[in-house]
Amino acid sequence: MDFSYNNSRRKFLKKTVLASSVVLGIPSIISASLIPIFKENKKEIDNMVFLFQGDSITDGNRGRNLDPNHIMGHGYAFSIASRLGADFPEKNLTFYNRGISGHKITDIAQRWQTDTIDLKPNVLSILVGVNDCNSVIDKIDPVPVEKYEDVFYTLLSQAQKHFPEILIVICEPFILPVGRVKDNWEEWHSDIIKRQEVAKRLAKKFDAVFVELQSVFNNACKKAPADYWIWDGIHPTVAGHELITREWLYQVSKKLDI
Repeated sequence: MDFSYNNSRRKFLKKTVLASSVVLGIPSIISASLIPIFKENKKEIDNMVFLFQGDSITDGNRGRNLDPNHIMGHGYAFSIASRLGADFPEKNLTFYNRGISGHKITDIAQRWQTDTIDLKPNVLSILVGVNDCNSVIDKIDPVPVEKYEDVFYTLLSQAQKHFPEILIVICEPFILPVGRVKDNWEEWHSDIIKRQEVAKRLAKKFDAVFVELQSVFNNACKKAPADYWIWDGIHPTVAGHELITREWLYQVSKKLDI
């Protein structure tokens, strides 16, 4: 395939391998030959179904009908689907966005059968936690961290039971000190870090790809203010969604041949 995006990605991988060879003392001609081995350890993506699950960050104001112009919303799920779809048109890929604004892990559980299992995903990407955090802070139908972990674990177990070969992608919930989050930062921060630990722990249990996003946004704040990336402390801007897209593709490319 001769798409510039794929070429640049492969050039980046080659440079990374060659740079590592210098540190490890491996001759570059040998280390360069390892690249095909890395490729062989990855899954081919032919006919794969990609499902994005979560809350408003995933929802992205997506359409609720079959209009292909709006069906993926306007967030990171759209960006990932648009890139993979354009780069691999011959792979017959299918993309679903089932994020729903305001949903907590307990809400997702109520629609897990229809919005996840019935769609038979090969790749299940889930980003959830900020509304669970907010529910505890606002004391409205709260989902404490322990319940968050229990329900999350149950849902992932069900997915893996139905689809033993599924690739699970767990995106780390994140916040930045902007708006009402900044006004009550200590409470927000102390809760969200516990849910981040849960997400990382579950990723390890299920041999899932873990997309660490808090550090991505923290590092981005060295280049521009927090509200440039997340306008209200919770919801990313266009630039913020691009950060998620890049990190998602980078981490998932370690498992899939993309």
